[in-house]
This record gives sequence, C-alpha cells and structure tokens, in this order.
Amino acid sequence: MPNLRLILLAALCAGSVACESASSSQHSRKVTSIDRGVIRDVKTTAYTHTESDHVVYGAKSAVGSNLKYGDVRSAAADWSVYPVGTSFKIEGQPYTYEVDDYGSALVGTKTIDLYTPTKSTMNDWGARKVNIQVLHWGSFSDSLATLKPREGKKPHIHTMISEIERKPLPEG
Repeated sequence: MPNLRLILLAALCAGSVACESASSSQHSRKVTSIDRGVIRDVKTTAYTHTESDHVVYGAKSAVGSNLKYGDVRSAAADWSVYPVGTSFKIEGQPYTYEVDDYGSALVGTKTIDLYTPTKSTMNDWGARKVNIQVLHWGSFSDSLATLKPREGKKPHIHTMISEIERKPLPEG
C-alpha cells in the first residue's frame, strides 16, 4: 500500500501544479508530488475581514482565533487539500502562513487565500502564482472536527467533508 505521504503529495499536486518525481524506500515512481516540500505554481489570492462576504465573521478565522498578520499569518484554503494547521512559507518571503480559515470560493480550486488587514494590502497582492514550502501538514481529523458541526449550513462545507472522508486512513 502506498504510504500516506505519497498519497497526500499526489492529491495536493493533482491538476495544474508543476510536480517532480517522488520516491520512498519502497516506491520509486513518477507521481504528481512535491519536490523537497515545495509545491510550485500555487495560485494565491488575498482577503481581508472587511470584505462583504467576511464581515459577518469579523477578524476571526474559521477555528475561532483572531486572524493573524505578523511573522505568522492566517491563510484560508480548501481543507480537503490543505488541512487546518498546515503551515508554509512563500518562496522569497520571510513570513510563515498557517491555514486556519476556509472560504466557499476556494473549495475545489487548490487556491490559497492569504489574510491581509486592509483592502489596500489585499488589492496590492491581487492574484499570484507562487511556490510554497510546506513546513508542517495540518490534520484532516482536526479539519473534520471543526467542519462536521457545521455540515448542512453551506454546500462548500459538505463538499470539504466528503472529500476528506474519501481519503485513505493513515497506516498504523
């Protein structure tokens, strides 16, 4: 059975992400995977808490914490692709981003939305393709724990839950 790392790497890179080969001691095959933890050409956008679709939540993330904008910054993503708690750096930037939010427009897109505190910083970022280095993979279990009580409230939540539940369970 392929190891969980290869399965996650293949799932993350499916689609338009440029990928390299991956190998393990048991497997050596061409897969759509991450080269040394770097995922290439990830589409990113920016958001702020004052946008009309976020204003109801204020400056809070989906996990209930304050949105962060310092050395560690909040990011929103499809949690079936980048589970809650995933941390990464964008090539050429000193900041660490942590996935603690999600958005309906992100589900199924593999896009990461970066939190900014103002509309001007949001507009300055625009949409960019970047290379990211994953520092730590978050938890699908933690993602489900947050999403399950919200199931039925919005279709995108159901979609993320369904996608996470389709993933193979870790060995062991």
